[in-house]
Amino acid sequence: MQIKLYNLRKNQKHLTQKELAAMLGISTKSYRDKELGHQQFTQDEMFKISDIFNAKLEDIFLPRKYQNGTRNK
Repeated sequence: MQIKLYNLRKNQKHLTQKELAAMLGISTKSYRDKELGHQQFTQDEMFKISDIFNAKLEDIFLPRKYQNGTRNK
C-alpha cells in the first residue's frame, strides 16, 4: 500500500479515491488497485500526483518495500 499517498489524499487534501482518479484521468478501480499496490503508477501519474500534493516524488513514492533484486524468492 502507498501509505504516504493515502495519508496525503485523506488528511491533506481530503480527496476521495474517485476524485483523485478523475484528476489523473483513470478509473476509480484502477486508482484503488494502484494505491493498494496491486498495480504500479505510471511515471506521468506519479508526476501529476506530486504536483497535486506539492510534494517531491521521492517523498511520496520512495522508498519502496522492495527494490529490484532485493526481494528473496
